[in-house]
Amino acid sequence: MTALPKKPIIEPIKPAPPIAVREIHPVKRSSSAKVAIAILTIVSVVSIAAAVYFYSQYLDIRNDPTKIVNEENNALVSKVGQLMVLPAGETPTVATVTDLAPLKDQPFFANAKIGYKVIIFTNAKRAILYDPTSNRIVELAPLNIGQNGSAPASNTNTP
Repeated sequence: MTALPKKPIIEPIKPAPPIAVREIHPVKRSSSAKVAIAILTIVSVVSIAAAVYFYSQYLDIRNDPTKIVNEENNALVSKVGQLMVLPAGETPTVATVTDLAPLKDQPFFANAKIGYKVIIFTNAKRAILYDPTSNRIVELAPLNIGQNGSAPASNTNTP
């Protein structure tokens, strides 16, 4: 008998067909997408800046609650100081008219409206009724400090 040729036990591996390599190109954005991204970036930056600003204001108020009230009172006294000569060297007491019923019997408050400011100089014994919306002095009176506390005595000067 003739010998048959032996088949190899391991067949050679045939090379795989080449894989098509696709180049990756960067995504081209349209101009409207670029504008939208720019707007979102600007809005984000402005929002973060506003948040930081208001948080710092909150911390300032929390540390010194009277700071804003003092600043508002100083601004008010400064405005009234442009309209008339104020007593020097004295920090006035400032109050806001919120209810006219208890004041109806007092002549100083005859022309008062809700929101008007009362500026009281205790040492100089003067009281001023001021309208902040029209920036006018409504009433000016000497201060009579008696048993009832500090209340303007009478109507001496009407602008």
